[in-house]
Amino acid sequence: MYLDKILHEHRARIEVDTRNLETLIARAGQCGFGREFAERIRTDSVDRLAVIAEIKRKSPSKGVLNSNIDPAELAQSYEVGGASCLSVLTDEANFGGSVSDLQVARSAVQLPVLRKDFTVSEKDICDAKIMGADCVLLIVAALDRAELFGFHQLADELMLDVLVETHSEAELEMALTIGATLVGVNQRDLTTFAVDHDRAVRMAEMMPPNVIRVAESGVRDAQDAQRLRDAGYHAVLVGESLVTAADPASALDALRVSGG
Repeated sequence: MYLDKILHEHRARIEVDTRNLETLIARAGQCGFGREFAERIRTDSVDRLAVIAEIKRKSPSKGVLNSNIDPAELAQSYEVGGASCLSVLTDEANFGGSVSDLQVARSAVQLPVLRKDFTVSEKDICDAKIMGADCVLLIVAALDRAELFGFHQLADELMLDVLVETHSEAELEMALTIGATLVGVNQRDLTTFAVDHDRAVRMAEMMPPNVIRVAESGVRDAQDAQRLRDAGYHAVLVGESLVTAADPASALDALRVSGG
């Protein structure tokens, strides 16, 4: 299905990547401190639900969402609307993203940025740091335990925050065992791409107090956002409903609910 196909593409690309890993790690290590992604969410979520606003041109399940995205302009709209962080797709084949989208968006605002992609090797971690990302995504369903632990450790060494994405209770347990403290629950099934709007609420109860909780996918409006805030989430990661909105800043501000 979708995930298997995408992972196959990414792993095939890495197999023919002849760059030296140690050289890449050294280069990434020279990039220094970035913007504090996790801390920004922790701070902003004290009074209102934080929003990680996504720049996303298309998806495998929905096709083209917005073909006219200007990454700088959209990032600025998100900042005006009160976004805490950005998420930028860099997968070109399946999501129409690019490294350029991330760099242009980040340069236009002061917000921390997540590189939203399918991380399958240490080289992907290094590339995220080198391109200017402040946070990298690790998807539990895409990695074995050794990869998850090793990639998380390398990201820590390179001063990258790590959003560990889960889709089930078993995946959440694995995320917690490798020391993840920024955990996403994706309500979209990466096999079928169907959305389960109850998944994040169910899984919130399993997360210890020290974990920053992020609900991903299927957040359509303030009602969805309030339900997740009430369940204990610090942030929501939202793409589709924002990139298709007539006024992204207003649509984003409406998601920044209080309470919880």
